Amino acid sequence: MKQTLLAVAILLSSVAQAQSVNVICGTNAPWCDAAAKAFGVKTGITVNSVCMPGGEALARVKAEKDNPKTDIWWAGTGDPFLQAAEENLLEAYRPSNFAQLHPWSQNQYKISNDKVGGFYSGAIGFGVNTEVLKKKNLPIPQCWSDLLKPIYKGEIESSNPATSGGAYTIVAGLVQLMGEDKAFEYQKALHKNITQYTRSSTAQGTNVGRGEVAIGISFIHGFIEVIETGFPVDVVVPCEGTSYEVGGIGLIKGARNMDNAKKFYEFMMSVEGQSLGAASKTYQQPANKNTPPNAKILQADKVKLIDYDFKKYGSSETRKAVIARWERDISNASK
Repeated sequence: MKQTLLAVAILLSSVAQAQSVNVICGTNAPWCDAAAKAFGVKTGITVNSVCMPGGEALARVKAEKDNPKTDIWWAGTGDPFLQAAEENLLEAYRPSNFAQLHPWSQNQYKISNDKVGGFYSGAIGFGVNTEVLKKKNLPIPQCWSDLLKPIYKGEIESSNPATSGGAYTIVAGLVQLMGEDKAFEYQKALHKNITQYTRSSTAQGTNVGRGEVAIGISFIHGFIEVIETGFPVDVVVPCEGTSYEVGGIGLIKGARNMDNAKKFYEFMMSVEGQSLGAASKTYQQPANKNTPPNAKILQADKVKLIDYDFKKYGSSETRKAVIARWERDISNASK
C-alpha cells in the first residue's frame, strides 16, 4: 500500500512539474504578474515567477549552474544576459517570429549566438520632482554636467551597478560617452551629490514621485510610469547624449521544463505578450514591430543615443572590470 501511495505521489509530482515553468522576471512586478497570468490562462501552464534586478538574477543563475531551478529569464538590461551567455549558462534559441523583431532586437541574437534575445529597449535619463525643485528654488538639470553643481548636493539618487543592470547601463554609458578615466572622474564628483545607491534602478521612479528625492537617474520609462499615476514628475534626456538598454530574454541551459520555457518564450515575443508591457503601465519600446504603438512610449528619434557597444560591455571581462572599478573608486569614496 505504501509503495502504491509513493508511486502515485511521484506520478502527481511529475505531472505538476510538466505543467509548470519557473521564471525570473527583471521588470516591474505588475508586468511580471500580468505575463504569468496571461500565459497561464492561455496554456494551462502554471508560471512560478520571481522578480529581481539583473545583477541578482545573474548571481542566481550562476549559483544554480549545476542544478538549474530556473527555466527562463526575461526582462531587465541585456548586459547580465550577455555575460550569462558567455559563461554558457543559457541555451541558444530563436523564436518563430524572429523576422518580426526590430534590428536592435535581432542584433542581440547575433552577438550572443542566439543565446540572448532583445526583448525591449529603453533609454537612460533624469526624472525630476518639479514641486520639490520649485520649493527649493532649484532649476531642472538638462545635462550630465549640471548634476555636478553644488546646489544639487543631497538631491540626487541612483542605483548600484553591482546589483542593478540599469545602474550598469548608466556607468557603462558614461564610460562610452566620456572615456573611462573621465567618466570615473565625473562619477567621483557626482558621488558628492548622491543621497543613496539603491539595489534596483526601478526604485528611482517611486522615490522621485513621492518627493523623497528631487532627481533620479534611471530609465526614462520608469519615470513615465509615475507621471501616469499623477506625481509631479518631468523627464529629462541629457543634452550630451545617453545610453540605453536592450532588455534580454534567454532560456536557462539544462532547464527542467524546457518545453514549457520555449512556449513561454514564444508567447512573450508575440504581439500579445509584448503588448502586456504598456497594458501594465510599463513603457519600454517593444521588440516586436507588429506591437500596436503607444503614445506614452518615448520614441528613439526623440533621444540622443550613444552608439552603445553591447558586445564589449556585455562581456564578462569588461563588466567585471567596470563594476570593480566603480566599487573601488566610487562606492567607498568620501563625500
